[in-house]
Amino acid sequence: MRVQRSATIAQKLADVIGQQISDGVYQPGDKLPSLRELARLHRYAINTVVSAFDILVSRGMIEPRRGAGFYVSAQFRRAEEAEDEPGQLHRAMDTVWLMREQLKTHPDTTAVGDGFPPIEWLADMRMDRYHQKVVRTGLSSLFRYGHRYGYAPLRDSLVRKLGVLGLEVSTNQLVLTQGANQALDLVIRYFVPPGATVLVDEPGYYLLFGKLKLAGARVIGVPRLADGPDLAALENILTTERPRLFFTQSVAHNPTGSDISAAKAYRVLQLAERHNLLIVEDDPFADFKPPSTVRLSTLDQLERTIYIGSFSKSFSAALRVGFIACNTALASDLADLNALIHVSGSEYCERMVDIMLREGHYERHLVKLRQKLSTACASAQQWLDEHDCEVFARSGQSLYLWVAFPGVHDSLQWAEDLLARNVKMAPGRVFHLDSAAISRWSRCNVAAMLDPRFQRAVEALLGTVR
Repeated sequence: MRVQRSATIAQKLADVIGQQISDGVYQPGDKLPSLRELARLHRYAINTVVSAFDILVSRGMIEPRRGAGFYVSAQFRRAEEAEDEPGQLHRAMDTVWLMREQLKTHPDTTAVGDGFPPIEWLADMRMDRYHQKVVRTGLSSLFRYGHRYGYAPLRDSLVRKLGVLGLEVSTNQLVLTQGANQALDLVIRYFVPPGATVLVDEPGYYLLFGKLKLAGARVIGVPRLADGPDLAALENILTTERPRLFFTQSVAHNPTGSDISAAKAYRVLQLAERHNLLIVEDDPFADFKPPSTVRLSTLDQLERTIYIGSFSKSFSAALRVGFIACNTALASDLADLNALIHVSGSEYCERMVDIMLREGHYERHLVKLRQKLSTACASAQQWLDEHDCEVFARSGQSLYLWVAFPGVHDSLQWAEDLLARNVKMAPGRVFHLDSAAISRWSRCNVAAMLDPRFQRAVEALLGTVR
């Protein structure tokens, strides 16, 4: 009986200390009071405190350090933090799950599902050296709201930048936004009333799905093939559903990394004209591709297209500068809508981007960026081939590859297995309108796939699923 009572007291003490750790009273890495201090505080025998500590060690909450006492485990995370961890995939598969993951950084985790290029690819732009130049461009205006269209010199720079891509625009066809996602928000607010039928790529951009559902839209997926939308499916949907908008990524498609072919691009525009369809073309990876890459907007010259771009991928996600290119009447309306909702853009960031574009270092940066991407893409595809993986679309310059690993039928389970080995994946079902549907595909960042930790983890797991 004495043994049973001692165990019960130890369990209760372990629960009390464990709750304090969960509540944040003790943080990871903190030293706990000594055995003698706790025994004196609670008036327990030291053996009871030792038993309580043994229970906490078995739970992974604390760890002993020889000669130094007991410490809260560095691996332990509080309950509210753990709820957001990617390990909770089985109950967190919604449109905001991957967005939450993009905002987290864990040094001990290899983020193969990451949506951004490595920091070292972008660091040579050295934003710190541009601050004084931004201030010198007009200090007084930095204390006021900006123009409703956005900073005029940056729009001038964008006219030249888009001209290199083959898209001829004037400054009154450009509206600056705080990133491409705000640009998508404006278009959705303007064109999509509740109940409206809207088309998207499927698989496609998970955050766009969430925005459209939030707006109350009826969202229909157009199957994405290796060379662009499935034309037969698109034509059938246009005939039967008569949607007004089609949101698509022609180039470096997220998540498949595929590019639209020239023949398919012409056919999509023909269908758009026949069915009075407006195409919203999101192009976040424009800087990663050669200027001659086929785009719907360059072929159409904004007759039935709206073009959205940003600098998050090629400069910095912290510079929230994006833009919308469209016809002049629509640009005026969107500028007014933007002013109504947000009053003004971020002129400081817009001035920063303008200076970065105008200086000669930008062109050198793009050359290096494309070279690094080409090398990483080729190396990643070679490694995948050596391990009998299926690649949905092969590209010489895409940050993403859509990959099916051999023997893997559910990439969600695959993601959970890899997470146990400190590898964070982006399972395919996140990129589908029905996030409960099983997918064998995963979106993989080509740079992250070169990390030996990822390769070792996959090689170890492949031996168990084949």
